[in-house]
Amino acid sequence: MTSDSLTVETPAGTVHATAGPRSGDAVVFELAGAMRGSVHVTGTHHPQYWDRFTAVRACLGPVNAYQTTAPDDALPRLARGHSGYRGSLTLCPGAAGRPEVSVCPLETAAGHEPSPKTAATLTAVLRACAEHVMRREDLPVILTASRQRDAPALLRFLDWSVTHHQAEAARYEAEARAARPARRSAVAAWWTVARWFTASPQPVLLVMLADHPGSLSRHVSVMEWWAPYCLTAASREHDHARRAETEAACLRNAQVRQRARDREKPAESVNSRRSWVGSHPPISNYY
Repeated sequence: MTSDSLTVETPAGTVHATAGPRSGDAVVFELAGAMRGSVHVTGTHHPQYWDRFTAVRACLGPVNAYQTTAPDDALPRLARGHSGYRGSLTLCPGAAGRPEVSVCPLETAAGHEPSPKTAATLTAVLRACAEHVMRREDLPVILTASRQRDAPALLRFLDWSVTHHQAEAARYEAEARAARPARRSAVAAWWTVARWFTASPQPVLLVMLADHPGSLSRHVSVMEWWAPYCLTAASREHDHARRAETEAACLRNAQVRQRARDREKPAESVNSRRSWVGSHPPISNYY
């Protein structure tokens, strides 16, 4: 695709962003006008679905900030400013055709928060670049290349997530089992003290029976809801583990399908060439 130039109206003035040729899974925009520097746009997964590569992410700087860090002197800055800025914006399809936008914290190279005017300028430029890439004809190529790039790290994270959530579920289930006899013991202790108080109403026994932090009554109250809470938490952890397993399986299946398509491409190319040769006279016949 040929270079495209965007004109972005921002609180700091007009910014011109020119898209260079696509390089693999990324498009880099060179900025001029009210800002100078560059913006790096690549594909990424949906923020809520790790296996669905339907979003694009625009990073301030010439590189993918999620893989490497741009030098301070390569960060974009306002035309009349001296501070370089870091940050990113993710754009993905949303409900009713309205895109969903999330912005990572914007900050200077020194780690300071930009002014509201500067933040609005940076956000406008990032969003314009992301929207341009989202409309490109080669977006499917960008998203496929991005999935191939990120899949190994995502699979490592998802595999860890499955193990982590399963371990958490087991821990909550063990606590739920232990909570039942603990609740019975707490109730028995409360009634024992209540009988002592009935036989000899001492103030210290009344303090033990009253509902306040650290008392027997409060301990019984906590034990009443602790087991159901642990079971609910365990169920939630099992759900998280199953979702991570499903997303990991989808990513692996996508990798398998992509490798199959990659293996078929050379054969398709050869078959296409043979078909062309078989349907046309020898080249020497044209001379």
